Amino acid sequence: MAAVCVRRSFLSQTLSGFRSAGSCGISAGGRSHLCRLQSGISVTSEAVVGKRSACWVKVSEHESIGRNFQNTQRGGGRGRGGGGGRVLWAAVAFSLFSRTDEDHRDEAERKQDELILLLKRAKLSVYYGELQAASGFLHQAIALAHQTHNNQAIIYTYSQMANLAYIQGQLDSAEKLFKAAMSFMLSGGMPQDNNAIIEMSLKLATIYAEQNKAELAEHGFRFCMESLEVKLQRQKEIPAEEQTEEQENLRKETRLLLGLCLDSRARYQASMLHLKQAAQDYQKALNICQQEQGETHPQTLVLMSDLATILDLQGCHDDALVLVQQAVDLSRSVGHPHQHVLLGNMAGILLHTGCLEDSVRFYQEALSLAQQAGDQEAVDHIYEGLKEVKKKREEKKKKEEEEEEER
Repeated sequence: MAAVCVRRSFLSQTLSGFRSAGSCGISAGGRSHLCRLQSGISVTSEAVVGKRSACWVKVSEHESIGRNFQNTQRGGGRGRGGGGGRVLWAAVAFSLFSRTDEDHRDEAERKQDELILLLKRAKLSVYYGELQAASGFLHQAIALAHQTHNNQAIIYTYSQMANLAYIQGQLDSAEKLFKAAMSFMLSGGMPQDNNAIIEMSLKLATIYAEQNKAELAEHGFRFCMESLEVKLQRQKEIPAEEQTEEQENLRKETRLLLGLCLDSRARYQASMLHLKQAAQDYQKALNICQQEQGETHPQTLVLMSDLATILDLQGCHDDALVLVQQAVDLSRSVGHPHQHVLLGNMAGILLHTGCLEDSVRFYQEALSLAQQAGDQEAVDHIYEGLKEVKKKREEKKKKEEEEEEER
């Protein structure tokens, strides 16, 4: 019962601000990039924070809403192709409807096509990094979606606007837009424990964490995890022989979303230097990812590297080195998309264990790959690591000279 109260209170607190704030005509200008290193640890995999969720699983129902919306608008629309019978029936239908009705249908269809085109243009603009253009297309799309009272399109567009605002670092705008999307989803009858609602709640908790609103962030993370654990417990109670393929897919999706929640909370705990709690969350997230996606999945390797970084900060250098070495070895065998980040983390751990020559070697390899990938943030952190190596070398040399003089 207490868990239920927590879940209800979080949603009511979350949405009350949106209801009192009115409509969301929010600009998406401002900073062009958000990729924050919350823990301040050498070259952590936070350098790929914008890409992390994609490594877990697409759980958002608002994503499927977007696909369904586009499919529904295209289904049964203009009859493209077909035989002479269709032409005959079209002539009969023409005689049954007034010209005014046909004009209304044509206008509605035209607006639907325009809306789909705007959303596609926005998606393409984001892909090419043209975020201001994407924002313009999305603002046009949301106006048209409201005009046509298309709730699926409204939810999908608000969620895309929120994601865009977030990656631009406009946290206040992202918060309002996520709340707007959630409000339409809930008012449309979607249950509050739906994975799409929980994923948006997780994004809000992450925003609160970045805004240093600790109470709201912790409440949000707790709401997400308790909701998912209750769902998973319910799914466990279904006998194996009665499990359908759809139920199994939902179980896996829900468990992976729980992994993403643990991953997000671990990063928050690391930023607060709550290293013991961060390590526990990373370990649980790693276990889920290994079981559901496999030992060599990109997200599994990122989590290994993140956990190794936390162990290193706790002073468990040997354990950290074993784990990050495993992540690097597996990444080499499968070709990890962010191998430079894993190599940079390993170089940092080697630096802390005093293996300076090995550290430089891995930093140089990471630097080359980061430059090829165009990851400037990783490049900057690798240079910082190399400076630290140089400083350690000078300190070591000075100490050796002092010891020599004493002899």
